Amino acid sequence: MRHSPVWLIAPALASFVPAPAFAVQYLDIAQAQKLFFPQADSFAPMPLLLTSEQKTFVEKAAGVRMRYARQPVWKVSENGAHVGWVVQDEVYGKHEFITYAVALDAAGAVRGVEILDYRETHGREVRNPAWRAQFNGKTHGAPLRLDQDIQNISGATLSCKHLSEGVRRILALHAAALK
Repeated sequence: MRHSPVWLIAPALASFVPAPAFAVQYLDIAQAQKLFFPQADSFAPMPLLLTSEQKTFVEKAAGVRMRYARQPVWKVSENGAHVGWVVQDEVYGKHEFITYAVALDAAGAVRGVEILDYRETHGREVRNPAWRAQFNGKTHGAPLRLDQDIQNISGATLSCKHLSEGVRRILALHAAALK
């Protein structure tokens, strides 16, 4: 009877070891809110529960499906005056969710986009401030098409595409329920 060399056992066992997790929490929602609106004195939670009509409007206007009718939203005030909104959302990267937040001014224009949690092994370049700044000033109706309106990042194509769709969905959400 012949036995396999002992030195082959360790590499064989190592192939069954799970890959390390790559999830990173960059910010929590409170930190993102303060980055978006440093002078604000109130972030009042106003979770939205969209009606079926509002959900249909958002899906049609954004061109993407909404998984949930409930959306975490905060109304932002400064010295008692309404100055904007912060909306938290999730989109798929390639395999995992990307949690992000979008700040809108009172009129509904994007003030900023922040990545809160990134769970993918590749594509973290979407955290690049210059890439995220492409959304600033965009309002409902802006197409936000990848490679046309929004630059793609090689190696992060799905993250770029899905975040662009997510921001477009949040702008439609503003038009449907926050105006």
